[in-house]
Amino acid sequence: MAMTSSQVKQQQNNMAGTGTGWPRRNSQNSSAAVSSGAAIEQKNNYPSAALNRIINLYPLTNYTFGTKEPLFEKDPSVPARFQRMRDEFDRIGMRRSVEGVLLVHEHLVYLLVFKECEMNLILGTTFFKLPGGELNPGEDEVEGLKRLLTETLGRQDGVKQDWLVEDIIVEDIIGNWWRPNFEPPQYPYIPPHITKPKEHKRLFLVQLQEKAFFAVPKNYKLVAAPLFELYDNSQGYGPIISSLPQALCRFQFIYM
Repeated sequence: MAMTSSQVKQQQNNMAGTGTGWPRRNSQNSSAAVSSGAAIEQKNNYPSAALNRIINLYPLTNYTFGTKEPLFEKDPSVPARFQRMRDEFDRIGMRRSVEGVLLVHEHLVYLLVFKECEMNLILGTTFFKLPGGELNPGEDEVEGLKRLLTETLGRQDGVKQDWLVEDIIVEDIIGNWWRPNFEPPQYPYIPPHITKPKEHKRLFLVQLQEKAFFAVPKNYKLVAAPLFELYDNSQGYGPIISSLPQALCRFQFIYM
């Protein structure tokens, strides 16, 4: 039986009101869809702080540098270092290490790294490393890093210096490196054939205070290396330090 145009229009209105047909719609679902769409749009307009991490950098001239007594390594040679690692692995298991990434600016972003002056542990002509070191058994990573920064760069005049290690959100852990064997090579992953890595090294971003005094051991130099010099320069700075420009590119730096 044929339907008039007014009857067809009336049937369409009834279907929209009762939710029949595909997709099913009614006034409640429509309102929910609009609300959901608005919420998504609002969320996109205000991205999470973890996705838009802002780091304040202060000028290099804000910081004062002095010297203190030499700070010597525990091991007199590279073979001795790995022998001690082997002995400790049998007793306490995998070694845990932490290192701090300290950034300043002087028209460009600079990384503060140690340049070792003595030749006993140098592989090649120069040896650069980040401030940090080994954790004690059971020691908390952040507290251990603060202790190591105080030992390496802390002042010795009795003034307490607090290190603001940004450990609140996981994005401020710059990287994880693994040593699969009792050998120099380290990798940013655990090789599939390794079930018991010998060392786990974690890199933390350290938010420096606006002004600070650094006491540098006499057998080291604290070098401000620009990020462009580190990039793809594993021959000069090693694989870990040369990878930092890529790891840091997700942060938004504000020059204070």
